[in-house]
This record gives sequence, C-alpha cells and structure tokens, in this order.
Amino acid sequence: MDVTNQTTVREFIFLGFSAVPQLRLTLFVVFLIVYLLSLVGNTLIIFIVLMDSALHTPMYIFLGNLSFLEIWYTTATVPKLLATCLSQIVTISISGCITQYYFFFSMGATECILLAVMGYDRYLAICNPLRYSLLMSLQICLWFSAGSWIGGFIAPLLPTILISYLNFCGPQKINHFFCDSDPIFKLSCSDTFFAEALGYTCSSVVILSSFLLTMSSYGHIMLTIIRLSSREAQKKTFSTCASHLTVVSIYYCTIIFAYVRPPAKYNFTIGKVVSVFYCVVTPLVNPFIYTLRNKDVKKAFRKTLAQKRLLWDRNIQDF
Repeated sequence: MDVTNQTTVREFIFLGFSAVPQLRLTLFVVFLIVYLLSLVGNTLIIFIVLMDSALHTPMYIFLGNLSFLEIWYTTATVPKLLATCLSQIVTISISGCITQYYFFFSMGATECILLAVMGYDRYLAICNPLRYSLLMSLQICLWFSAGSWIGGFIAPLLPTILISYLNFCGPQKINHFFCDSDPIFKLSCSDTFFAEALGYTCSSVVILSSFLLTMSSYGHIMLTIIRLSSREAQKKTFSTCASHLTVVSIYYCTIIFAYVRPPAKYNFTIGKVVSVFYCVVTPLVNPFIYTLRNKDVKKAFRKTLAQKRLLWDRNIQDF
C-alpha cells in the first residue's frame, strides 16, 4: 500500500468489549476479582514453596516457576483490559504495543515449555521412580527452569523485530484488549506477509511441539497407571498428575484454537472471548487446582499458618 500521503499513527486505541457497553461495569468487577485472586493465589504458592523446605523438590520448583510466570503473564494484559471496561478511550503507544506483544508471547512460550518440562518431570517420577533422583536432580531441575525462560524469551524475538519495522497509517483502533498479533497486522499499511508467516510458524512450532511432548509424557504415565495391580496405587498415582493434566488441557485447548490456525480465519469477537480464558482464567485456575488437589501443598500451607500463628502469639505475649 502506498503510504506517502497517509498520516503516521503514533498510538493505538483499544476497543476491548465496547460492543457490550451495558456489561462493562459488570465485566470490570468480574475481571478485577479474578485478577486479584490470581495474584494472591500464585503469590501464596511461591511463598509456600520458598518457606517449606520439604517442597524444595523439582516438582514444586517448577510449580513455583509457573506461579511466578502466571503473575506476569496476566499482568501483561489484564490492566489494559480493566481500563477498557472503565474508559471509553484507552490508548497505547506503538512502542508500548510492540513491547506488550513481545512480553506476552515470551511468557506464553515460556509457559508452553514449562508445562512440557513439568509433564516430563511427572513422567520420570512415575515411570522411572528408581532413577528419578538421578535423572531429575536439583541441578538438572534448575537448568530446565532456566532453559524454559530463555527459550520462551527467544522464541518471539524475530517476529517482534519484524513487527517493529511495520508502518501504521490508520485506522488506529485495535479490536482487542491487548496487542495480539492479528489485530496488529490488520492495522498495518505495510506488507505483513513475511511477519505474519514467521509469527504463525513460530507460535505453531512452540505450541504444537510442547503440546505433543506434554501429551507424550502423560500418555506414558497413563499406561504405567493402567499396569499397576492395586486400585489404590492407581488412584494415588493418578492424583499426583491429575492437577497438571487439568491445567494443561485448559491452557492448550484455548491457545491452539487461538494461534494454530491460518490468520485469514481469525474472528475478532471470538478471539477476544477465547483470550479471556488464557489471559485471565488459566492464571487463576492454576493455583486453586494445585492447592485443592495437592496434599503436600495443603499440608505445607497449614504448617506455615501454624508457624505464623505461633509467632504472632509470642509477639503478643512479649508485648
């Protein structure tokens, strides 16, 4: 497109859920409650894992990483979402939009890799219990954790660089509540074919490869559980990975629907609704599933509360 006589756009305007103005206040309250619960829940998991030495094992180190990731993953998008529910005009600069795009997709890629690593960890623990401490030592666990973050932040780097070279000449309204890839490409007056193709390829490779690795781990786990002779042993073994599988299913179903498809098939209304699940709902579901279904976490939580209560009582007596 010829951009010679067109005005360069310096900022975008988020439309959010402006199509349903009568529900904006209700949506604001709901999203705010979910966001705060997500922050509190994930922060609590990190605190429990750090405070209880019994949880300084690979499984809970990965869980702490996931909770830390979820805090920033949801914080990258939800504040703007809340703003669109309160204000008619919510803007973001071009550089701010590209920065949000990069951090959102970096943390999304990190979560994909981390979920695959957590699935592999459960596979080793259940299918190779005698060699688990050797195959997943603390050092290897830390390397896996660091690798997840590094790989996640490298994955969207090149697509982000290409997007930063695009020209935006108007319109400036993003039909979304954050800087997602398709709405950005829709507003560009440059040729976006290469940037779209590369972004689509990167997201598909990261999502599908991590999904297949994760499902492969859980497939082997299911076969191992079936071979167990005791029904009680089957139930106990399955309970250790059921929470992981629940989080994985919710997360991958939504992001595969959103990003593993041709760009031409994108529907902005459906895209916004689906985005709410992986931007808002999943970060909340994560801590509650892990705390409600995991006996070790609940035990550590009660232990921490008891210690804090005892410390409080002593301080009161000294006072």
